[in-house]
Amino acid sequence: MNPKITFKERSKIETEILSKQLPVTLEEAKLQAAQLKKQSSQKHKKQRA
Repeated sequence: MNPKITFKERSKIETEILSKQLPVTLEEAKLQAAQLKKQSSQKHKKQRA
């Protein structure tokens, strides 16, 4: 990304990107959080072994 972009320009670009994304339901967010938590705990176990 261009480091010389103004905050206002960056905000406009990010708003456009977010508007194109599909909305996420609470249930989907909970499932995703559970998946990430499970993956995270698995990584720690592999590193200690």
